[in-house]
Amino acid sequence: MTQEFEFTDELAELRTMVRDFCAEVSPESTVRETMITDTGSDSALWRRLAAELGVLGLAVPEAYGGEGAGLVYQAVVVEELGAALVCGPVLGTVCLAMPALAALSDAAVRADYLPALAKGERVATLAVPTHGGTFSPDRVTVTATPAESGWTLSGALAQVPDGTTADLLLVAARTGSGVALFAVEGDTEGVARTALSTLDLTRRQADIVLHDVAARRVADESECPSVCERALLVASALLAVEQVGGAQRMLDATVAHVRDRLQFGRPIGSFQAVKHRCADMLVSLEQARSVAYHAVWALEDGTDDARLAVSLARAVASESYLWISTSAIQLHGGLGFTWEGSPHLYLKRATTDALLLGTAGEHIEHVAARTVDLASAAD
Repeated sequence: MTQEFEFTDELAELRTMVRDFCAEVSPESTVRETMITDTGSDSALWRRLAAELGVLGLAVPEAYGGEGAGLVYQAVVVEELGAALVCGPVLGTVCLAMPALAALSDAAVRADYLPALAKGERVATLAVPTHGGTFSPDRVTVTATPAESGWTLSGALAQVPDGTTADLLLVAARTGSGVALFAVEGDTEGVARTALSTLDLTRRQADIVLHDVAARRVADESECPSVCERALLVASALLAVEQVGGAQRMLDATVAHVRDRLQFGRPIGSFQAVKHRCADMLVSLEQARSVAYHAVWALEDGTDDARLAVSLARAVASESYLWISTSAIQLHGGLGFTWEGSPHLYLKRATTDALLLGTAGEHIEHVAARTVDLASAAD
């Protein structure tokens, strides 16, 4: 096992740059305005993230329009976007679609799609069935039929993240010999989308119906499972880091509130019970940060068990984010769950995130199973 990375000055500068950008361009007031629009996404902000900061394709190789900096750099950006609850296709494009495309063996396909995503000119998402955060080909219901110039897809896709705005859909579909991965242009005739009423308005989902839609096969039946599994591992690790960002923001907001809020002539943060709760929030947050970045590093470095590291990260980060945002609600008192208060936005994001790409309980089961496997192999 190699030595793990450190948060270098360069990573700190990247974090500061993205944080300052979000504070200026996407403060909470802007998030609230954007999340109630029809799309729930700020396309102009997304393009600026790419054009002015160049941070959407940090994990994409330079040959395909990215920066080639790696997953750790990408994780730092995702953490800050999660802290600010930026309304954009972070999960669909950066976490799911880009890793899937980058994992393809066909260089021509990568060259066709990745540069536009890295430049923020287009957005995409991955629509594949999962169970416990892993790819589940047995649940694929979309069918693929050979056509004169490619394939056509028919079927329904449920709860597709960023499915309302995606220009490109990566869809797993059943052929005559297995399950393959296909690229579908979002504006193709036969694509029907229905935006869902989600708990977390800052991250939209959609049901999508495909009716004889023209598609391009980008991964055959032998390659599709590994591509989807790689994309889901990367997405889960980045989602864990994003959860850390939201939890950090809630801890900071709570500490500021209990420092300024007076009760009986004293800041409520001076009471021992409140101090203890804030200290426990910090401990929980640091545990989540450690395992989340370890998972990212494990995927990038390749010398640790990525499945084990990612499931551990998701289990810890999901429980930590949910508990910290719940604690923030309590320590903000009656203000915590009102529409005007910040904590309710983060609690809704934390609640939704805990159900995406596998629950904490399902990932704990993965950790237990993987640990038993490793122990058996060592005997």
